[in-house]
Formats: sequence, C-alpha cells, structure tokens
Amino acid sequence: MSFLFSSSLGRKLVMAVTGVSLIAFLLVHCLINAMVFFNDGGATFNVAAEFMSSNWLIRTAEIGLFVGLLLHIVQGLWLVGDNRKKRKSRYQIDGGSANSTWYSRSMGLLGTIILIFLVLHLKHFWVVSRFEIPHGITEEHTLFHEMVEIFLNPVAVIVYVLGCISLSYHLLHGFSSAFQTLGVNHKSYTPLIKSLGVVFSIVIPLIFAAIPVVMHLGLIK
Repeated sequence: MSFLFSSSLGRKLVMAVTGVSLIAFLLVHCLINAMVFFNDGGATFNVAAEFMSSNWLIRTAEIGLFVGLLLHIVQGLWLVGDNRKKRKSRYQIDGGSANSTWYSRSMGLLGTIILIFLVLHLKHFWVVSRFEIPHGITEEHTLFHEMVEIFLNPVAVIVYVLGCISLSYHLLHGFSSAFQTLGVNHKSYTPLIKSLGVVFSIVIPLIFAAIPVVMHLGLIK
C-alpha cells in the first residue's frame, strides 16, 4: 500500500487500474445512453436506467467506481505536479512537441475540464436518478424527460460537447498508456491496443456529444 501511494511507479499503477475501470464504465454508460436513439419517447432508455439505479449489485459497484474515480483524480494531480517539478525547463532539451502530442502533455488540463464537466453531469443526472426520481416517478418525471429539459438549454449543450471533446483527447493518451503501465506491451498486440484506443477515444465521446445535440435540435423526443 505504501508503494502504491508514495512512489511515482505506484501512483502510475493506481492510475492505470482505475483508468481501465473507468474505461469499462464509459462503455456501459455509453451503451445505455445510446438507447435514446431508439426515439421511442425514452421507453427503452428508462427501462435500462431504472435497472441500473435499482439493482443492488450495480449500486454496490457504484461505490467502488466513485472510490476509483477519486483515486484517479488525486493520483493524476499528484503526477502532474511531480512531473512539473522534475522538468523546470520542460521539453526545451528533448524537443517537446517533436517527441509527444500536445494532449499527452496536457493531461492535467484536460482532466480538470473533465472534472468540472463531471460535477455538472452528476448534478444533472446522478442526483436526480438516485434521490429525486425514485421518490416521485411519474410518466412525466423520468430520467429521459430530465435529459430533454436540460438539453433545451444551449449553454448546457455547449458545456457537454466541450466536456466530451476533452474526454476524447484525454482517452487518446490515457487508453494505451494505461495498458502499457500494466505491462500489456508487446509488438504482437500493442498496435492493436493503440488502434482500439483511438477508435474508442473517438466513437464513445462522439456518441455522448451527439445526444445533447440531437435532443436540443428536437430530433429525439
């Protein structure tokens, strides 16, 4: 435990494990949210959302997810600060952008934008689904209807789209980096992981970003 939280390698390992867990969560979360594209008044989406909010196993796993998210944030902030201390003249010697992408050098900034977006997202949907709707659910008061109301506001749509763009860039570096830290690194399958990471980093945030846009435009009702 001391190694995981006091050494740079240990912190990177915690980041990798929690990162892979969050990637799995994003996949499930995206699949459920994408059910709004059935365009059936939210019927299919509401069934899936209600199952996720009422199943005891998922509710228990949710606790672990929050713990993992907090660890990911704390360890990430520590690593960013530590890297800055070690490189007072960052990239002036080794060529900087010639050796790395801008988003790999901006993980701290991208992570902060995602954190702000996440707080807003939790307020809009997690609090509602866990504490408000279960005590007053009606045909007019469902999570789908909450989405419709929130995304009528163009400011909310813009914030969500910007959050998804930041998530995409964050994943472009974090996806393959997490597997590499865990030792999943071999000439036979590393290219496949990197390709899968690029596809995941583009498709998943794109689906997330498309939902508020199409709802705002009234294409899904």
